[in-house]
Amino acid sequence: MLIKICGITNLKDAQNAVSFGADALGFVFAKSPRRIDPKKAKEIIEKIKGKALATGVFVNESATRVEETAEYCGLDAIQLHGNETPLYCANIKVDRIIKAFRIKDTASLKAIKGYDNVFAYLLDTFSKDRYGGTGRAFDWDIAVKAKSLGKPIILSGGLNSGNIGEAIKVVRPYGVDISSSIESEPGKKDAGLMKCIIEEIKALD
Repeated sequence: MLIKICGITNLKDAQNAVSFGADALGFVFAKSPRRIDPKKAKEIIEKIKGKALATGVFVNESATRVEETAEYCGLDAIQLHGNETPLYCANIKVDRIIKAFRIKDTASLKAIKGYDNVFAYLLDTFSKDRYGGTGRAFDWDIAVKAKSLGKPIILSGGLNSGNIGEAIKVVRPYGVDISSSIESEPGKKDAGLMKCIIEEIKALD
């Protein structure tokens, strides 16, 4: 199971995540308390290259800017967390695209149809005010239904050491995305919490 630690803002957190066994690291280039400058992200990615997949998180950004940032930073994948259309995803020149969808109820699954060319769907909790990082979970039975759409499912939204076991048991996702529940403050990871949840996931996998 792919373990993605999102909202990396510094080298220490990146190195800790890799040493604990994370498979992918998320770097947020959109407006967020976890936003990182491309130059800083590039410096971190160069030091962890080959040890974990570097994923850039973008929200309603121009395709040109996404492509330029991906090339400059050496990103392995991009995660589109806004209102990007299927056509946008089809035309963007990046090999591995993860399209995020904010889940409110079963009707939210209708928005996923048409995104046939992306690598995976990331399911996060709906919020009127944020595109991600809510720290709240949604109904995992909806994620189970999403598996029938034919793409790998990455589960996100409020996952923590208290519910990760149940989430994995119910959904059996391709991957999990962890961020706010392992922070000492927004953008700063707590090494102990991060190590604990990664070990728990690996034990369950």
